[in-house]
Amino acid sequence: METEQTGQRAPLGRPRAFDTEAALERAMLFFWEHGYEGASLSGLTKAMGVSTTSMYTAFGNKEDLFRKALERYTEGPSAYLTRALEEPSARAVATALLTGTVRTTTRPAQPHGCLGVQGALATGTSAATVRDLLAAWREDGCNRLRERFRQAVDEGDLPATTDPGLLGRYVSTLAFGIAVQAASGIGRDELQQMADAALAAWPPF
Repeated sequence: METEQTGQRAPLGRPRAFDTEAALERAMLFFWEHGYEGASLSGLTKAMGVSTTSMYTAFGNKEDLFRKALERYTEGPSAYLTRALEEPSARAVATALLTGTVRTTTRPAQPHGCLGVQGALATGTSAATVRDLLAAWREDGCNRLRERFRQAVDEGDLPATTDPGLLGRYVSTLAFGIAVQAASGIGRDELQQMADAALAAWPPF
């Protein structure tokens, strides 16, 4: 590549000496395990296998990195919500969502609980932006459920008297509660029993 003024070939940038996708995956897992404020820069860079300079160059500051990690979590471990919304009935949606929550929050090879729930539950004012980001992330999931249940009412899959917003809030609250219990060490079998009990009478209202 030549510059317009000198006609000389401009120096090429130095290629990154690390796999950014693998580093982001490790950052996601570190945030998932430690939360936003609990994830120190030194801990993050060590987990990612990069220097602080390389981290900033590739991902931006810590908040930028967290946003990218949350996107990766949404499209990866938490993608069961999107799949659940494609189920043919409202009951199947709720079943798939709660079962997916149980499985994802209790896998042995990854942190227990949910990044979107525990990521910024205990934060100071300096992390208010991240706290708000995760609150909006959780609310988005609830809204998507509400719209799916509204569709179910329109199609006659749910009784006409069903409140889609209340039902969406109910199911999302169950899912978030399961995630909190999983982070506290409650086992998969017990959590699945809780989910099954909640679905025993459907719809609940």
